[in-house]
Amino acid sequence: YVTLSFLTIYAVFLIGIELAKLNKISGVFPGIIAVMSYLSVNPMIFEFLHEDATVVAENVLAKQYTDTKGLFLGMFVAIVSIELYAWLGRQKRLQITMPDSVPGNVSASFSALFPTIFTVTIIATAGFAIKALTGMYAYDIIYNVVQRPLEGIVQGLPGILLLMFIAQVFWVIGIHGNQMVKPIREPLLLAAIAVNTEAFEAGKEVPNIITMPFWDMYMSMGGSGVTIGLLIAILIVGKREDMRQITKLSLAPGIFNINEPVIFGMPIMLNPILAIPFILTPLVTGTIGYVATSLGFAAKAVVMVPWPMPPIVNAYLATAGDIGAVITQVICIVVAILIYLPFVLVMNRTTNEVA
Repeated sequence: YVTLSFLTIYAVFLIGIELAKLNKISGVFPGIIAVMSYLSVNPMIFEFLHEDATVVAENVLAKQYTDTKGLFLGMFVAIVSIELYAWLGRQKRLQITMPDSVPGNVSASFSALFPTIFTVTIIATAGFAIKALTGMYAYDIIYNVVQRPLEGIVQGLPGILLLMFIAQVFWVIGIHGNQMVKPIREPLLLAAIAVNTEAFEAGKEVPNIITMPFWDMYMSMGGSGVTIGLLIAILIVGKREDMRQITKLSLAPGIFNINEPVIFGMPIMLNPILAIPFILTPLVTGTIGYVATSLGFAAKAVVMVPWPMPPIVNAYLATAGDIGAVITQVICIVVAILIYLPFVLVMNRTTNEVA
């Protein structure tokens, strides 16, 4: 319960701290403000059925507000609350001036008093206003109108392939593709694996094929673009000494899915030859993984495995020891090698200046 099921609270707290740093506000107090603001827009009353009777629990926080379902709302409230807090903190009229004899930390606490009160009050008032005007809490609106439709799109093969395609194109033009799609990808795919984990632990049918581990297992082996296939292809048929040297340097981090040395050193970025397989390969391997899982050959992921976990191992752990998933991942790596091979042969005929 204290990991994935409490992820939104951790995310709101950390976003608050990091956003405050951008506004030149140090310390962890902005994280607390962000959490207070987020809690203020969610209900503290929960109704549920028990033996055909409706039971009302008061002064509680329902699980859906702390787990990954609340990430979208949590991120939004954290951003708005800290920006508001920072703006209010710059207003001279709200600052309390203390005598020089008062310690600096005490004076800073008093200066933050009114911005804190106004920030939480404004956010809470907005939450109550939304409930009064619509009959729904902000969580219900965000989740049902924004997050759930996006989950439906991403849970389909075309949706996840489109998301991967966008990320790969960003990489090719020199922008960190994963960071660009992360705000859309992570809340949805983390929510999907959380649901799978709960279902698996309860002995129920696991619902979601596409999760965060699915992305890592079948679409990001060795890093973005499944570049483990490129490294092996260069070792097999690569003739250019510069590419082989970069490959040797990149093998160790590549095993742990870190491939910036390959992307920027080979380079793949702005390279019209290697950009083609770099974009194409994860789309193909992702399709293979999806089909294998749909057919039941590979199990659905039920464990959130850290992304640096090496290929083969991550498939085994994420699916709770399913050999079919391991075999599927091996097939994907072989396919990746085959896709990259002809492009490596073309690169053999280019000069270092062209590359």
